[in-house]
Parts: sequence; structure tokens; C-alpha cells
Amino acid sequence: MHIRPVLKELHWLPVEQRITFKVLLLTFKALNNLAPPYLSQLIVPYNPTRNLRSAGKHLLEVPNARLKSYGDRAFSVAAPKQWNDIPLDIKLSGSVDVFKSRLKTYLFRLAFI
Repeated sequence: MHIRPVLKELHWLPVEQRITFKVLLLTFKALNNLAPPYLSQLIVPYNPTRNLRSAGKHLLEVPNARLKSYGDRAFSVAAPKQWNDIPLDIKLSGSVDVFKSRLKTYLFRLAFI
């Protein structure tokens, strides 16, 4: 028996999406001063030097990882990459509860639809 149909029926996220959910939740909290300062310091908003279309997308700077295998998994690298991939309406959620609800729905659709 495969586990994916059971996860879908229970409306549970697979492990990979659950990790993404937790990373993005910490990122949202860091951006809204709801996380410890040491996490907030790792998140840097992207400020283009010129007026670009990306300016209104609430993107984050993605630092270069020193090591491909471990560096890409560091919060300071993974969080901005994942944040930049989610839709703007999720980023602009007015509260943690709204963010969690929208993000879970988005990740659930990516995993199962």
C-alpha cells in the first residue's frame, strides 16, 4: 500500500512539503519580527539597484552557498529560495494563521494535484 493516497485523504503534507512549510513559516515570522533575531538577521530583502518588475514581488536575496551539498540546505540559502518561489498573495498574508492556511493549501496542491 502506498502512503500518498492516505496522506491526501488525511490532508497531510508529505515530508518534503512539510519541511518546506516549516522553513517558510520561520521565514514569514522572521520577516514580521516574530522570530528570534538570529534568524531575522539571515533574511535579507532583495532591493534592486534599478527599477525592475521584480521590485513589488517581495523577494529575498539568495546568498551563494559555499558547499553545494550542505550549503544549499542552510536556512540562509534555502529560506530565500523557497520564499521567492511562492505566490505573492501568500507572502502578503496579514497574520501567521492566514499565512499557514494559504501555504498549506498551496503546498498540498503542488504535492497532490
